[in-house]
Amino acid sequence: MKIGILCSRIRVEEKMIFEALERRGLPYDLLDDRELVLDMGCRAFDYDVVLERCINHSRALYALRILEDWGLRCVNSYRAADTCGNKLLTTSALIRHGVPSPRTLVAFTPESALRAIETLGYPVVLKPAIGSWGRLLSKINDREAAEAVLEHKEVLGTYHHSIFYIQEYIHKPQRDIRAFVVGDRTIAAIYRHSEHWITNTARGGLASNCPVTPELDDLCVRAAQAVGGGILAVDVLEDPERGYLVNEVNYTMEFRNSVAPTGVDIPMRIVDYLVEVAR
Repeated sequence: MKIGILCSRIRVEEKMIFEALERRGLPYDLLDDRELVLDMGCRAFDYDVVLERCINHSRALYALRILEDWGLRCVNSYRAADTCGNKLLTTSALIRHGVPSPRTLVAFTPESALRAIETLGYPVVLKPAIGSWGRLLSKINDREAAEAVLEHKEVLGTYHHSIFYIQEYIHKPQRDIRAFVVGDRTIAAIYRHSEHWITNTARGGLASNCPVTPELDDLCVRAAQAVGGGILAVDVLEDPERGYLVNEVNYTMEFRNSVAPTGVDIPMRIVDYLVEVAR
């Protein structure tokens, strides 16, 4: 079996995956996206499966497109990367497949964005359509704050800041859920606790085990399938009235802080899935 790992800088997660592969006795090659030169019309190498672990979204997306056009099986797929790498596309896919998620409005000018914000009612959350680790998120509590943030985004002037992705604020219980879906099963989940409204562990959120109930498993698997399936992290909010709402789906998931509290060997589950896909 030939396994390729498409990666950038080697993080803790990649090291854990390498160790799991070595425990299984499975050889692998590292494909460093900083060094790759891909001739789009000529298949340069052959693998039974390629695991994508790039940090840079654009590099991941274009590399996956080329590798899949060569006929290689990739985890995750180009479709999953393209959909999950853009919050607007993710939300659209969730809605299309009937997966409950927070109400989201999209606008294209500061003026229409302000109307959208006041349609939802304060507070709202303003997010860049493309981004991760909780960066550039704004919780907007009133009109003055809305006007200031919208003006800043207009002045920044880049394409991504000209698309206004506006989401209702969910009054969650100082935590959210990150669930890990591998194939057709939710293998583990954590609560991410924080007194701040942003609960990402990259921003200081604390992880504890979250039981995977049949309800949570069903929701997360449906969310994963909606965006293309594979190895995915599903972020879930607990609404006091509506219950679980899927907020985001991540296609190059981080899990270093989740193995200990859940007791689940997540990197080995990833390797098991790679073997299954490669057969």
